[in-house]
Amino acid sequence: MASLNQNTNVLGIKNAKHLLRRANFVYTKTLVDQYALLTPNQALDLLLMTSPLTVEYPYDPLPTTAPDGFWTESTALATSFANQSRKGGIVGGWWWYNAINSPNLKYKLSHFLSTCFTVETSGSGTPTEFYDYIRLLLFYAYGNYKTLAIKMTLNNSMLTYLNNTTNSKSSPNENYAREFLELFTIGKGPQIGVGDYTNYTEADIVQAARVLTGFRRVSARNIIDPDTMIPKGYNQFSTHHTSPKTFSPAFNNTVIAAATTDVGMDTELNDFVTMVFNQQATAKNICRKLYIYFVKGTISPEVETDIITPLAQDFYSNGYEIAPIIRKLLESQHFYDLDDSDQTNETIGGIIKSPLQQISEVCTYLQATISNPNTNPYEYYYVFWTLFAYRSFLTGSNMILFDPENVAGHPAYYQAPDFDKNWISASTLIARYRLGESLLDGYNRISGNASIITKINISDVIRNSNIVSVANDPFILTSELCNALFAQEPDQDRINYFMNSYLLQGLANNYWTTAWDDFIATNSNTVVEFRLKLLVKNILRAPESQMF
Repeated sequence: MASLNQNTNVLGIKNAKHLLRRANFVYTKTLVDQYALLTPNQALDLLLMTSPLTVEYPYDPLPTTAPDGFWTESTALATSFANQSRKGGIVGGWWWYNAINSPNLKYKLSHFLSTCFTVETSGSGTPTEFYDYIRLLLFYAYGNYKTLAIKMTLNNSMLTYLNNTTNSKSSPNENYAREFLELFTIGKGPQIGVGDYTNYTEADIVQAARVLTGFRRVSARNIIDPDTMIPKGYNQFSTHHTSPKTFSPAFNNTVIAAATTDVGMDTELNDFVTMVFNQQATAKNICRKLYIYFVKGTISPEVETDIITPLAQDFYSNGYEIAPIIRKLLESQHFYDLDDSDQTNETIGGIIKSPLQQISEVCTYLQATISNPNTNPYEYYYVFWTLFAYRSFLTGSNMILFDPENVAGHPAYYQAPDFDKNWISASTLIARYRLGESLLDGYNRISGNASIITKINISDVIRNSNIVSVANDPFILTSELCNALFAQEPDQDRINYFMNSYLLQGLANNYWTTAWDDFIATNSNTVVEFRLKLLVKNILRAPESQMF
């Protein structure tokens, strides 16, 4: 039976690797060794901490003659700045650099929340407003999901993306109301009749859209939410629907009183959101999303009964606080495969890595020399992030960061039954397989072969860090690299395959020992760099490296 009971054992190396990968975007040998000595409870104490931003604001280094610089902090209208598309990508690059320098749950949870309250960079107003959307996700990453649902309704980016800024009593627009119910909160449930989806009806969408009339975007960003200090939209009472809203039996025939002033619109919104979150189905739907993102895509009847239902009850009872529920899930025996003996359905190694996870792990564990955006913004934001990471790798692997193809988000997070299997296709394999090669060479091997500035100097990394304990022993070196970069430990035959095929290439073990010792003595890496790059490139291409 699947169990939410707390795992009280010390993590050890395998479980520390598992927790770190699932819970944040920083994966290093130092963190693995540190967390291996902790219980899950102790580890979550650390992971639920927060840290200052490494990079405070996004920066646009172009045009080089007169950079737009910190345009998000400018008093000029966001639309007055050129190259809006590039700036949207830069916001993602700002978020990612902070994510790979912050070993905590905040960034993983903020990304999870983006899969729930989805916008597309290209259709959500200006990049400056999109930046405010990302800040809102970060603000509530450890906070309250229900409160976020209220705040998101007046977020300028969301108001634009789902057209609620044009929703008025004279011309209702149901886009936001529909997605609020279907995707952001309660979910449809099985269809049981024409216009009846178990958890709500088409008539409820009409009523919800009326509640949501009159909320407007402010392009000047001059209205600041006092709770978050983030710009928001405003209430325009003259366009608000001013009759009571009566909902279906799915919501116990609730009647929401109409606002009589612009201030009253907030009360009406709060009453509507409270009605939706008073349904147990809302808690269950959000917990299923959490499970799919953090545990695995398959929700069996056993998992629904033993994990989702009690988790959702706790979520509901705690008023939709996010931090306690993610702690309970990531401390559970189920998360560490300790609640059954079925080795064909493991959580560890049970998810195909997203491209975002892939690039984050490779760059942090193998210590890529990424330019600092505070001191070299052109190299980081333009050469590495925009041209390579954003436009080449993430685009080529079908995960443009924070810019999915539609409001449902990336198929890996919602499209049953395949879920994470959607990351792998004929069109995405080249980018996934050539990521490691590009970073090891310092050139874009996915497309064009241009310099990407960023590079993994693999022989220096192995010499100067502790990611391999005995670097001149070819079996130990290969074994420890495979163990670090795979979710499950490979058997000896698999290690020998990588060692003999790529590191030794048919030569005896002592060949490598001599080559490595010569490198240490002379600092000439001609031999070892080539062979290590070949080894690591193929480890990163292996099917086992695609899982976590």
